[in-house]
Amino acid sequence: MNITQIVIRKQFTEGPLKAIFSVTFDDELVLHDVKLVENKDKKLIVMPNRKDNEGKYIDIAHPINSKFRNKLEQQILKYYLS
Repeated sequence: MNITQIVIRKQFTEGPLKAIFSVTFDDELVLHDVKLVENKDKKLIVMPNRKDNEGKYIDIAHPINSKFRNKLEQQILKYYLS
């Protein structure tokens, strides 16, 4: 699965949340609300999620393996920093 488009939907100047993205895969599937957060000099992605009845956040969609997660994170960071 290839990432064919990344779009910044919203950027933030204060706080740990830096941006919200939409990511398109193979020009066929789009994933909205992928967040980029900064935590102690490290930037990482947070997948789309919702809060359950107990107040816990549950991912709506997420990578199955760390290889794909790393690929996704690297592509988003590259796009964000360019």
